[in-house]
Amino acid sequence: MGPRRGAGGGPVSAAPAAPATGARLTGSRVRVLSVAGTDPTGGAGVHADLKSFAAHGAYGMAVVTALVAQNTHGVREVHVPGVDFLRAQLDAVSDDVVVDAVKIGMLGTRAVADEVAAWLARTRPPVVVLDPVMVASSGDRLLDADAEDAVRRLVALADLVTPNLPELGVLLGEPAATTWPGAVDQARRLAHRSGVTVLLKGGHLAGDASPDAVVGPTTVTELGGARVRTTSTHGTGCSLSAAVAALRPRRPDWVAAAREAKEWLTGAIAAGEALAVGSGRGPVDHLHHAPTLGARPFSVDAWERAAGLRGACDDLPFVRGLADGTLPVDDFEAYLHQDALYLAQYSRVLARASQLAPGPAAQVFFAQGAARCLDVEARLHEERLTGSGRSGPASPATTAYVDHLLAVAATGSYAEVVAAVLPCYVLYADLGARILARAGHLGAHPYGDWVATYGDPAFAAAADRASDLADAAAREVGAVTRARMLAAYAASCAHEVAFFDQVRARPLAPVG
Repeated sequence: MGPRRGAGGGPVSAAPAAPATGARLTGSRVRVLSVAGTDPTGGAGVHADLKSFAAHGAYGMAVVTALVAQNTHGVREVHVPGVDFLRAQLDAVSDDVVVDAVKIGMLGTRAVADEVAAWLARTRPPVVVLDPVMVASSGDRLLDADAEDAVRRLVALADLVTPNLPELGVLLGEPAATTWPGAVDQARRLAHRSGVTVLLKGGHLAGDASPDAVVGPTTVTELGGARVRTTSTHGTGCSLSAAVAALRPRRPDWVAAAREAKEWLTGAIAAGEALAVGSGRGPVDHLHHAPTLGARPFSVDAWERAAGLRGACDDLPFVRGLADGTLPVDDFEAYLHQDALYLAQYSRVLARASQLAPGPAAQVFFAQGAARCLDVEARLHEERLTGSGRSGPASPATTAYVDHLLAVAATGSYAEVVAAVLPCYVLYADLGARILARAGHLGAHPYGDWVATYGDPAFAAAADRASDLADAAAREVGAVTRARMLAAYAASCAHEVAFFDQVRARPLAPVG
């Protein structure tokens, strides 16, 4: 285990320099091994460790020390396989794989602890994190009494030990501290005695604060934090220690790794209840920082959800007449008049999307889209409506659509605004392309200019770009905002159907 300590456990630097721990890194990801027990409900032990490793970009491996029948209410039974099989697992990993870091959790018996200690001495991994699992958060004892001395000896072979307050007391052979200063004092004495850095966890203290500290023989770095009021605390110790193990090979010191891991775990605890796993003390959400992981691209998901509305649009008499050229001119001009009124307000919503956009590329795209809307409005009046005498206010369908868009623009996030404006891109691009393909050529089509505008490859490219921006926005938001995006998109699709249907279903006022 490099220069950390010999058999006598003499003190060394509490935070070795990054090259000492990272020099062996040869792969694109940190390779981390969990040596711990199981949890069939996935919240603690090797199951939580593997999730924590993955959440921090590491490649996770696991050696099982004990098979634990437990759930969110507690432990029911523990089976510890023979140490010969444990040795076989450990050697199978180290004989073949370069291990960048090891996280040690539940050991269960003295024989298991001694076997793990012997393996550490043989293989000398560059980073060793020990979570001295002795008591579950449910209060169940997870370590045999005669194994406590073996775990104390194992502390001297670790770089970092991560006890909670009861475990810290057991390691020192003292009652658990009941105050933060008392806990810091105990952690400092453990660090000095064993030559190890201690990640002290204050979650067992009362109050609104949840302090942690990185404690060396002569240094204390406190990591403050507010307590998250939740019942989803199952496996928090396992998850934190695993996260630190995954981070340390690529972080400069234990403080940096612990601070980052604590921030991640706080979010994971806060998001845990939404998992709805179990009816007791539920697990944390290890992947809370990747809320859309596994979700389809937003534009694909929203498009397929709107299949019924798209089908309804195709069946409208107005759309069928527009497609085959049999739509009366008066109906088409009535539609264009409402479209001009709509585009004047739609341009404002695009401008709002540009204002809210997180980067210059999206800002430019939506700003240019707003300008094009105003240009299209002007050309509609000039080329199709001048001399028609068509005038009058916005129809109920137009007003409803505009009110929906303006409401989203006024109160919604950037992601919601982009979702709301997207149907006007993709529905028109789809409809224009299909009409153009059916018509073959537009020479004799009475509405060829309209079809050419929306069937043009340039407009299809703009619709694709708008879809890409909506997908990018959806990747940065949580489940609640994504649901709002889908609702805004669906509402806009419904308004599009009503907008196309208004000429025949709800006749406009007579031409003045």
